[in-house]
Amino acid sequence: MTRATVFIPHNKSAHFLQKAIKYATESNPPKKDGTTTPKNKELIESIGDVRAAILETSFWQDSPDRLPGESPKWVEAWLSSEDLGVIELFDRICAELGIQSGEGSLSFPERTVRLILANREQLESLIESSDSIAEFRAAREVATFFVEQQNAQQAQWLEDLISRTTIERSNDVCVLVLDHGVNNGHRLLQPLLPDEDCHAADPDWGTHDDHGHGTLMAGTAAYGDLLHHLDSGDLITLRHGLESAKILPPPPEENPRRLWGHFTARGISRAEIQAPSGRKRVICMAVTSDESPSRGRPSSWSGVIDGLASGYSDDRRRLFIISGGNVKDPADWKRFPDSNMTCEVHDPAQAWNALTIGACTEKTRIEDPTLASYSPIADAGDLSPFSSTSSAWADRKWPIKPDVLFEGGNVAGGPNASVFDTDDLKLLSTYHDPQVAQFAAFDATSAASAQAAHMAARLQAEYPNAWPETIRGLIVHSAEWTPTQKRKYLRDESKGSYYRLAKICGYGVPRIERAISCASNSLSLISQAELQPFDKHDTHSRYVSKDMHIYRLPWPVEVLRELGELNLKMRVTLSYFIEPSPGEVGWKDRYRYASHALRFELNGPGEEERDFVQRVNRKAREDDLHPGTEGASDHWTLGETRNVGSIHSDTWTGTAAELAGSNLIAVHPAVGWWRERHHLGKFNKRTRYSLIVSFSLPPLPGREIDIYTPVAVQLGIASPTIIRI
Repeated sequence: MTRATVFIPHNKSAHFLQKAIKYATESNPPKKDGTTTPKNKELIESIGDVRAAILETSFWQDSPDRLPGESPKWVEAWLSSEDLGVIELFDRICAELGIQSGEGSLSFPERTVRLILANREQLESLIESSDSIAEFRAAREVATFFVEQQNAQQAQWLEDLISRTTIERSNDVCVLVLDHGVNNGHRLLQPLLPDEDCHAADPDWGTHDDHGHGTLMAGTAAYGDLLHHLDSGDLITLRHGLESAKILPPPPEENPRRLWGHFTARGISRAEIQAPSGRKRVICMAVTSDESPSRGRPSSWSGVIDGLASGYSDDRRRLFIISGGNVKDPADWKRFPDSNMTCEVHDPAQAWNALTIGACTEKTRIEDPTLASYSPIADAGDLSPFSSTSSAWADRKWPIKPDVLFEGGNVAGGPNASVFDTDDLKLLSTYHDPQVAQFAAFDATSAASAQAAHMAARLQAEYPNAWPETIRGLIVHSAEWTPTQKRKYLRDESKGSYYRLAKICGYGVPRIERAISCASNSLSLISQAELQPFDKHDTHSRYVSKDMHIYRLPWPVEVLRELGELNLKMRVTLSYFIEPSPGEVGWKDRYRYASHALRFELNGPGEEERDFVQRVNRKAREDDLHPGTEGASDHWTLGETRNVGSIHSDTWTGTAAELAGSNLIAVHPAVGWWRERHHLGKFNKRTRYSLIVSFSLPPLPGREIDIYTPVAVQLGIASPTIIRI
């Protein structure tokens, strides 16, 4: 037997296999002596099992024992394109081969994932018939598979997971879970949450989890979705730990409404007293209330969150991640997504400085045979049926909430408008009583916010010098709307339509790869800086705006000019914390609730620095009270509608030549109570901010263009890192 490894471009794989099959099955015309030779003999000798081998060695990217045999199994088909025509052609080929396709698809840069039900022979035929297949993987198990196993069986899966897990805590990063407490006796949580880091706002409550929700939060904040780790067999490295502060009393007791903010602050204080310095903390809370709709207006509870985040009392900045609150009534699920437009983000998730988390879903696979007549309510990539929004809030008065979306699960819909909340469409996390079970299903904005905390902790461990403002900014900056979200909620390409989309889906779905990576064709620049927004005018005894920062972006100008009319995108995100107004009167007006505001502006192509500074100065003097309209030449997706809250993110679209001439960014202040209430003595206070700028080149067939190296050379850096522009 002779074995050979042959490199074949993916777009030629079907062509190669056809030749191989003809070699194995067809002959050339007989020679004069009557002998025959196989077709394509010169190309292929000893062909034997090429058809099977190419599936196993070139396309199957999972454990060999998970490759389907004679019986069909669910398989992820990874296509080498996001083009709708390629996807439609693939689906037609599957139909011709009798291969069942699952609901929805996942989209990644240059990849689309379709779920198919196929056996081995069908996969081999699919490779021969389609040039768009990049790889196959076994479909992931659903949460029900693990939840329904006996505890002894779950324990075996647990042991396997523990054997693949390494814990590295060099940067002392922790997620503080504010909830019902956490049972740290669970073996997955023991090494991450020592007893001394378990606290309670009231010591009489004890620190144990008597509800179950806090332990679910902790498992996801530590590991992400356990379903992925149990099913993949990958090695796991954890670089952050956990803390717990119990801020809710044991049932049936409840905290008085007037003390919600008090117990939240006390829980944080307990953790900070235990570890007062050096620890980098991500505060995660999925405790909210919908008793009194806020319509975006701050409450005493959200005001406490904003004050703690800003360091109003102690000059200590804190990163808060808060769930947006859930759509809980099954009757509302039946009206998805209309009900999500009217079910508003819960208190205190309207807090300006908090990163508020909504839920999306990619979970569309239902395995339960009793639900054969049911299908997922939300398509893959859509808003989750559980997610609340700020769609009903007054336009351009309150922050865009939620800020971003993470996986929150789905709901099944069936005959006669019935709905079923099946574990098949949920995530998996740690159960609070390991004597009963190791795992439990988890969903909604609680699961989404715990995943956001997991991502924030990973970023903080990756960038130990990053401020809380920067971590929040990176998560928002890495978010994008899915094709499903844009198809369903984007009416047209106007700024008003994109603003409506943002009030439903926030800035989209973050991906950690986009938050931490630079490459030859992509570039991210981050500045952590501070300025003084206001001061007293010595001559006229007036209180005026003071500092403005101008950044000269180190673009590879020559490279961009050579690309000329090539369209590309640039993303800009500005993240800072405001101090909340100390008086109720201020909450009636967004311009007086916040201590200050910051804005960013980009110069137009060819606009000189002097003209640019004059234009920004004129705009800053308007105090943002009456923002002007933008002309048709404006390049921004959101434009002025981004200027709400304390984080602003927008995408510039234009040609490479235009970007080469737009290389100045200004950060300037807008009005706030620091200036207006000068008798409080804050008019000359300084503020911190993080500015994140990135752009990337689209794939260029036959060309590899390096935009990273010229910038790195200008800045004197050798590898991707957080830098000062």
